[in-house]
Amino acid sequence: MRVNPLVAVLFATVAIAIASDAAPEAAPPDATAPKPGVMAEPKSTHQVGFPAELYKLSIPADNPQTPAKVALGKALFFDPRLSVDNTVSCASCHDPGKGFTDQQPTSDGVHHKFGQRNAPTVLNAMFNIAQFWDGRRATLEDQARDPILNPIEMGMPNQQAVVKKLSGISEYQDKFQEVFARAPNYGDLVKAVAAYERTQIAFDAPFDRFMAGDRNALTPQQQRGWAIFNGQGRCMTCHGWNPTRPLFTDDRFHNIGVSAHNAKFVQHARQALALLKQAGGPEEIDRLAISTDISEVGRFLVTKQPHDIGAFRTMDLRNLFVTQPYFHDGSQATVWDTLDHYNKGGVQNPFLDGGIVPLGLSEQQEDDLAAFLLSLTSEQFMAQAKKEYQRQFKISRTDRPQRDTEAAIGLKGRNGPGFGGPFGDLGPGQKYMRENPALLGGD
Repeated sequence: MRVNPLVAVLFATVAIAIASDAAPEAAPPDATAPKPGVMAEPKSTHQVGFPAELYKLSIPADNPQTPAKVALGKALFFDPRLSVDNTVSCASCHDPGKGFTDQQPTSDGVHHKFGQRNAPTVLNAMFNIAQFWDGRRATLEDQARDPILNPIEMGMPNQQAVVKKLSGISEYQDKFQEVFARAPNYGDLVKAVAAYERTQIAFDAPFDRFMAGDRNALTPQQQRGWAIFNGQGRCMTCHGWNPTRPLFTDDRFHNIGVSAHNAKFVQHARQALALLKQAGGPEEIDRLAISTDISEVGRFLVTKQPHDIGAFRTMDLRNLFVTQPYFHDGSQATVWDTLDHYNKGGVQNPFLDGGIVPLGLSEQQEDDLAAFLLSLTSEQFMAQAKKEYQRQFKISRTDRPQRDTEAAIGLKGRNGPGFGGPFGDLGPGQKYMRENPALLGGD
């Protein structure tokens, strides 16, 4: 359902007042907090690549979209009074002007405490089969519950404290009655925030126009990159696209060797099991994921299955040049670093996904892929994305910490404990690594 622009503008511009001097917890918002702007407005569903049928299926029956609810959710999303010290809002980590991220490796919350995870974008998050990097929450409503109560994100002690704070703000008293016909409560709060987040959709990139028939929407280099994406780059394996679900993600979880840089997987997995045995609810999983080194076991925190150790959700590739840095820990500064990581076959570890193998891509092919990824940028972000693309391109000419050309073309492997053979734990049939790895097993 489209949002009535008049309702959204009127509500967004109303100052949220304090109910009385007896409610210090409802102090005015921090003047430095992110403010709504044009990029924060609900997006039109009339976009060339918009998956209309998928959208209909993704709106929960118990939380239908209405203009008033979206306006309430928007106000809550930008209100730092939902944090314990009135300094952090949802928008602090999901800034519309930064692709609904914070463009930091990992996010800082109240009292400038830093967590362990990179802030994923809100754009198209409504289509995620599971939320967060480890999929520990199923819906946007569930996802919105956690950061407000996490000690190092927004720091509120409990749901009751949040509701008390909201109830002390006359504007929210009125709006909750208008939208939900009852006083402020935590369940309705997260429904409103989720309703606003569902208005942030992005399917108007040059790539979308290209797939709709505009052959000039992509440059020749970007078209070469699209071919590599589908071929030797093996990107389509996990970052699939089709007209019904044009999201560039398989919504699954993979160990791609990012955590292996630093993680003590077995030790941390055992620690996680012991802690979750004592208190294994969603709150404890959220705490371990955000504020401890156990974060690096990834999906294992949720499933407790060994094959999920070090596995994280495949992220949508849209708008990459405004959502930097990359991966769950923000460890890769540029798209070229990310491509280099994949090109060399990740970092070897006993839980590495079997699909992560050396790719043998040339420098030109990586450049073509990066150019293609720029074409996945929505129109509203394109100007700043082009600047970031040029910045990263310049860096990539001299600074490539993840580059390992010999590993990428199979001339060497990375041996380690438990790995056999000269090429470490590489897939069967890959002992003849002087061949192009992308062609092994092919016709």
